[in-house]
Amino acid sequence: MGLFNKIKNMFKKDNNVVDDENNEKELEQETEAKEDVDEFDEIDNSNEVEKDSFDEENEEVTEVSDDVEEKSEDDDETKVSEIDESNEFDDESDDTSDVEESDFEDSETADTTDTKNEIEDTEYDKEDVVEEKQKKNLFGFKKKEKINKEDKIKEEVKVYEKGLSKSREGFVSKLANLTNKYKKITEEYFEELEEILIMADIGVNTVMDFMDRLRSRVKSENISDPSDLKEIIVDELFIIYVNDDVLSNRINYNENGPTVILFVGVNGVGKTTTIAKLANKLKDEGKKILLVGADTFRAGAVSQLQEWSEKVGTGFFGKEESDPASVVYDGLVKAKEENYDIVLVDTAGRLQNKVNLMKELEKMNKVIDSLIEGGASETLLVIDATTGQNGISQAKAFKDITNITGIVLTKLDGTAKGGIVLAIKEEVGIPVKYIGLGERKEDLQVFDIEKYIYGLFKDMM
Repeated sequence: MGLFNKIKNMFKKDNNVVDDENNEKELEQETEAKEDVDEFDEIDNSNEVEKDSFDEENEEVTEVSDDVEEKSEDDDETKVSEIDESNEFDDESDDTSDVEESDFEDSETADTTDTKNEIEDTEYDKEDVVEEKQKKNLFGFKKKEKINKEDKIKEEVKVYEKGLSKSREGFVSKLANLTNKYKKITEEYFEELEEILIMADIGVNTVMDFMDRLRSRVKSENISDPSDLKEIIVDELFIIYVNDDVLSNRINYNENGPTVILFVGVNGVGKTTTIAKLANKLKDEGKKILLVGADTFRAGAVSQLQEWSEKVGTGFFGKEESDPASVVYDGLVKAKEENYDIVLVDTAGRLQNKVNLMKELEKMNKVIDSLIEGGASETLLVIDATTGQNGISQAKAFKDITNITGIVLTKLDGTAKGGIVLAIKEEVGIPVKYIGLGERKEDLQVFDIEKYIYGLFKDMM
């Protein structure tokens, strides 16, 4: 199975169908649970002597079971409503308290269940199997965990779908029109396809490589119908991105002290906002975050980052009109003394003066190396996706200045040229780790090549 069919099977499901499937599963499990309860009652009735001798215990068990079932149903409704809520990034929310409350309630339920099991294990050894099935099905702990995971994936896919809608309309629609225009694959077809790919900002070199591979497969597999190429196009674009590399889209955490992440990029690309969104995401994961404003070159950059730290609820350190390296030093001392997990450092973006910027970054890295074992864990380059090929030029320039470990592509939802994701990896050799697909905090997504391909080619599947 090619990537095209794999992704299609993973994500291409009608929402109604998915909901029907979930409802059907829930109905089946409820029915099974009721059957288990009936079976439980039959066993109980067949042992009337035992039941009479333990009336008090049975009443307590029944009360506990009813309380647990009622609590479990309330928890299910609460959690489903929490999953469906979509808050704007600027909205203030207490996600941590929600998680803690939910965990407490689950723990309380589990304790009650344990009490029930202790009583019944003593008095009703014959019913162990029935009770175990009841606990799994009636209370639905395992089913609830599965639903939450599925809902999270579906929500992420929706973000990709919506965020790449402009690229999909501009790129894929042209491919569809091209397919309808030609009845057979000809050289004219290849030329128009090549132009479409270049206009999608996939990059000239990347497109040339892609076209060579496509021509080769058409010839070797004796393909003549353009409609048969859609799967091959998706597969080959994926192969170009991966290119036998081991791609890592995860943050490298420092186990020997706070994890330091440097953010670089020219002014206006959304660097500060990206830092705030990532800080919010990491905070929701339970990390203690410190923002360090080391962009002392741009007026108001430090105060802007401080404002974001207050909105997100993270620590902050910064000094206006100070040496950036000294700011980083003092910030790291604060991070170590106050046991911060992750330090996000905002840096200046004056690419027009490469020499000064390079010296500044070198000095910062020396400071980090002197205080943190292993130095900076990540140096992320933030690029505005709407700038197209200019963004690739920026990536090449910063790569010459410092060691870039990953790329964050912002404003991908605002361009019809989403192919820059493929081009930047191929031409610069640096993996994309995050993409910005909107203004909400949830719209900063860990880059997933399969979700990206689906969001881009959804209408072809």
